[in-house]
Amino acid sequence: MAAQFGRRLRRGATSGAIVAAAVAALAASQGPGALPPPTDNLSGDSAIGAGDATTPPGGGSGGSATGDSPYYTDLPPLNTPNRPGVAPTAPTVPIVTGPAEAGIPATVLAAYRRAEASVRASDPSCNLPWQLLAGIGKVESGQARGGRVDGNGTTLSPILGPALDGNGFALIQDTDRGAFDGDTTHDRAVGPMQFIPSTWAVWGQDANGDGKKDPNNIYDAAQAAGMYLCAGGRNLAIKADLDRAILSYNRSTEYLTTVLTWFEYYGRGTHTVPDGTGQLPVDRSDRFGPDRPLRPTAPTSPSPSTTPTPDRPSPKPTDPAPTTPPKPTEPTKPPTTEPTRPPVGTPVEIPPTLRVARLKPGTAALTAVTESTFAQAATVTAVDAAGRPVAGVSVRFELPATTDARFPAGATTVTVTSDARGVAKAPALRAGEKAEPFTVRASVPGRSLTAELKATVEVRKADALARVGDAALTATTGGDYAEVTVEGRLDGALAPGVTVTAVVTDSADSAQQSADGPSFGKDAAGNPIRTKVLKTDANGRLAIKGLVAGEKAGSYVLLLTAPGGGTAKLTLTVTEPATTPPASPDPTTDPAPTASESPSAPASPTGSASASPSASTSPTA
Repeated sequence: MAAQFGRRLRRGATSGAIVAAAVAALAASQGPGALPPPTDNLSGDSAIGAGDATTPPGGGSGGSATGDSPYYTDLPPLNTPNRPGVAPTAPTVPIVTGPAEAGIPATVLAAYRRAEASVRASDPSCNLPWQLLAGIGKVESGQARGGRVDGNGTTLSPILGPALDGNGFALIQDTDRGAFDGDTTHDRAVGPMQFIPSTWAVWGQDANGDGKKDPNNIYDAAQAAGMYLCAGGRNLAIKADLDRAILSYNRSTEYLTTVLTWFEYYGRGTHTVPDGTGQLPVDRSDRFGPDRPLRPTAPTSPSPSTTPTPDRPSPKPTDPAPTTPPKPTEPTKPPTTEPTRPPVGTPVEIPPTLRVARLKPGTAALTAVTESTFAQAATVTAVDAAGRPVAGVSVRFELPATTDARFPAGATTVTVTSDARGVAKAPALRAGEKAEPFTVRASVPGRSLTAELKATVEVRKADALARVGDAALTATTGGDYAEVTVEGRLDGALAPGVTVTAVVTDSADSAQQSADGPSFGKDAAGNPIRTKVLKTDANGRLAIKGLVAGEKAGSYVLLLTAPGGGTAKLTLTVTEPATTPPASPDPTTDPAPTASESPSAPASPTGSASASPSASTSPTA
């Protein structure tokens, strides 16, 4: 145990004296009546007198609210957060700067403050500070895993401790049939405040008014924790009662010291951070290593389990058996005087979340054109019953699922804090491609207070469309048209992002799609596409490409229309291909026969050729 605690002290403090000084300072701030630090009870010894009731009725079969489940052991830094000298019980308005360790998610902080106000109203003598709930919430769940909760304060996914099967922890058989923890064999600690089901069955609360007692809801769990800590008439302004209350949650002196350290740290200043962005702790009491020995079983088990498991190795046989150090002699306590409890009726400062009575919607009209940022931000003003502004109120802005408008980083919900004027201002909202009205809903987490802000997204407009260039648009049947450029303007200025509808019609007087004219290609079924939606670019221009002439020659019109009244009509001419008659063959004339090609005369008896018929021959004598 010494090695285990020492390792973590090295992370957050230079020596044990620093933590002791912090706890001593805390005790002094709580008033007289402090007890000496209780002894370590991991071996089963009680940290307070045997006759004291450490655990309230309904504390669970594990003897504590959590069944002594594992917890986070990280310690805060040595430097104080933001407001040194502020007493831990003094409520503070959330601030916006400070170390990450001092940041508490907005919804989680609102739940702690509300639980404090609720418990103080019903049991003012308990003097419950919300910083104590924050200290317990830090070591139990890292403030609901850094504030990963929805708009109602319910964790986005269950936070479950390990099965309490007696193997290094208390042995607690299932008591809820798995209703809360999903385990029908053993119980597990559940939710941001880590109640075991048997404890929740007695102390569960419905603090957010949704009709359910849900240990996974930070409002329900924080109020239940506050009531549990105040049980038995405790006055948490008295150090002895404060120790008993914390030990009733988890019966470990190390747990007590860790919670007290965070309690004192938060008492010196905190600030809100957006839900889901809280700093997550890393070191847990059930993580083992060379300097972290096997955790013994809880006091309800007779002895630690000797069955080795992968993450809990048994000591080597050669290791010397651990010995229990003798308990230190209790020092003589100086005489103390019981502090005077505040009289009934002492005013209690109510946190902003409970003081706010109404959210007044801002008066600025929320309008934008598609794919642009709204000129005005969504705002509401938090006011009390008298109409006075309330600062420090957490306000959540939510967008409906029907819109594609978004807050920065694509968020559909954001949580902000009201300023000194009570104004909660959402970050810039950007419109999507849908042109439609929608409603932004503002609410106070954990309260039923809401306000609605109407928003409208309009289409981009152009009141004039004109072709750039004047070359005739002509193509032969089945041929392609040259690219056409059209420019859109609104009030004389270029109009970017305007949706323009292009339709091929039969004439300038018709708006009906042609059955035979040019097209923008064919669809998957092979049908010509003669209607197409285009959009002007950042320079207000659109390029019309891919126009193909049909198979029927004639004159057609490309009709362009835009929201805002812009219209253009471009004439498209389809011509037949040019036809040329087939070329006739060149006439040919037989050449005059040569002498060799003349008809042969009858051969003479002597074999010579016969004379020409015109030649005369004289008779033989």
